[in-house]
Amino acid sequence: MTATAIVFDLEFTSWAGALKGRWLAPGQFKEVVQIGAVRLDGSSLTELATCNLLVRPRINPELSDYLVQLTGISNARIAQEGVDFEPAYQAFIDFCADGTACAFGRDDLVLAENLTLYGLRTESTLRRYFNIAEWLRAHGIETKGRHACDVGPLCGAEFVGQRHDALDDARSVAAGIRALVRKGAENPFLTSRG
Repeated sequence: MTATAIVFDLEFTSWAGALKGRWLAPGQFKEVVQIGAVRLDGSSLTELATCNLLVRPRINPELSDYLVQLTGISNARIAQEGVDFEPAYQAFIDFCADGTACAFGRDDLVLAENLTLYGLRTESTLRRYFNIAEWLRAHGIETKGRHACDVGPLCGAEFVGQRHDALDDARSVAAGIRALVRKGAENPFLTSRG
């Protein structure tokens, strides 16, 4: 059993058609732009703390109009508040500490891709991670074609905030988990994966 649970979400560089094209067009990379996370009490699923980091992409430093419209994150905001990926990644890993982390999908792989993309070597990694989409599907939630911001409403919880904002989307996933646990699903952080 673990005492701390982390639910996180990422926003990363994108362009119209990039999802369908799997970011395979020349010059397209999934560079992290925002890391949003909530730390929960692993038993009660009560929110204890948040982490919200804006990240300056290195290869494509100018956000596409598509991404700005999708996330509400402006180029001016990235220039003013954004930090380099390396310290942002370390701050996120520190925030996770010894907790069990999850995200809707394989955001762990996007973090790893960014480490490789930037040639960064680090011993700091998520110690325990799982894809919450598998747990959601096991409890009757259809996840295909959905995003983290959809999880709360799919599970019967209200979405609060800006869709495709990493912190608000992480909160949506956490709200969805709480809603299903209240309906009788096992707490995913108190099972063998946690």
